[in-house]
Amino acid sequence: MPTPTSPSPALPVTFRPTQTRIVLLTIGAVMFIVITAIAVTLERLSPGERISFVFTALLFLGGLWLLSRPKVVADENGVTVVNITRVRRLEWAEILRVNLRPGDPWVFLDLSDGSSLPVLGIQPGIARERAITDARALRALADARGGSAEQR
Repeated sequence: MPTPTSPSPALPVTFRPTQTRIVLLTIGAVMFIVITAIAVTLERLSPGERISFVFTALLFLGGLWLLSRPKVVADENGVTVVNITRVRRLEWAEILRVNLRPGDPWVFLDLSDGSSLPVLGIQPGIARERAITDARALRALADARGGSAEQR
């Protein structure tokens, strides 16, 4: 990702793949409605089978809801990374670098403990330009407030 000088956004700020979220939740709702309608209209199903249809529809909806959950919340004290099933809070000093290289499925944070943290809340899948803009904004915040400026 090129690093043109960009101003830091006002805090707090939330980054999330909005278009991806809309697509996933819409598909989940439509699937739930269709599967439930099938369960109700099929006359040969027993009550237990109908319940299992609705339960399966809820499982699909829940899975797509988990996939739509990722986000990044930056505030004065640090960053909260919400991925599919985990939430991690980072202080600004822990973030050494924000990476979004060509071909990456999402942003990665290089951390002061030597590890790398995937940030699914910024992903170029459907909205590539938005993801690049968000990654640059997060990088500007990290550079201005965190460990990356101290490491240079």
